[in-house]
Amino acid sequence: MMKFILIVNPFSGKKQGLKILEKIQPLFIESDIEIDIIKTDYSGHSENIAREFDITKYNGLLIIGGDGTFHEVINGLLNRSDQKKIPIGIIPAGSGNSFMHDLDLVDPVKAVNLIISNETRLIDVMRLQMGDEIRYGINLIGWGMVTDVGLTAENIRWIGPIRYTLAALFEILFKKSRKAILKIQDKIIDTKFMFIIGCNSIHVGKGMKMAPKAKIDDGLIDVVVVGHEISRLRLLSVLPKLYKGTHIFEPEVTYYQSNEFSIFTEKNNILNVDGEIIGNTPIKVDVIPQTIEIFATI
Repeated sequence: MMKFILIVNPFSGKKQGLKILEKIQPLFIESDIEIDIIKTDYSGHSENIAREFDITKYNGLLIIGGDGTFHEVINGLLNRSDQKKIPIGIIPAGSGNSFMHDLDLVDPVKAVNLIISNETRLIDVMRLQMGDEIRYGINLIGWGMVTDVGLTAENIRWIGPIRYTLAALFEILFKKSRKAILKIQDKIIDTKFMFIIGCNSIHVGKGMKMAPKAKIDDGLIDVVVVGHEISRLRLLSVLPKLYKGTHIFEPEVTYYQSNEFSIFTEKNNILNVDGEIIGNTPIKVDVIPQTIEIFATI
């Protein structure tokens, strides 16, 4: 008999976690699969569970939550003292579910059926070094305007998924650039930027194709850079193109694929990591290829 530990984040997205649990639990029962359920009580709880829980008697660690819950679980798993790993299954309940868009698994029932079929694949993880601290990202690591958008979106979370678009429009209105040094490939770029974002997956926010060439298992980070010279009007015209991924053809947008990059700033600037507003510059980011196993089709 297969046995899973299931972490449920009741606060994820529109607080649908428990309703989704009710909906999908019978699917496991019908398939004769045992699940041990843990409901999270506080921010960081999922990370603590993934880091400290005895996972040896389970076939997988499942999550009912969004990108933030997945981020916590990855960081917990990669910081285990016993270095043990376990396949992860994501049952989407967040407001963005960016990573799940890449897997075409935004429907909870479809995600559960895939878990039951026991089909897995390996994915890359981005490693973010900030001084002595190391964090891991599976979706995005952003600096500049993308962090401002994340902060604004968090403050209007009650609006729902549309908050990402509204937050972007707000930040365009109050357009501000920042000075930084970007080191990538063999280049050192010292100038002002609107934003720099490193992506492991195609999607960010709610269905925005920020990095349309990205693959979650190719050993590369797709880095999208927008310079300070872009005007408000141009930003407004480029924003809708994010949903098709055609923004990368605009002259103010530069697209890199690299296994590492670094950002240095005069002041410590906060970051957007998988939609979570954490850490600060300066940073060095590299990729750990195919290090996490997830329930998904190739």
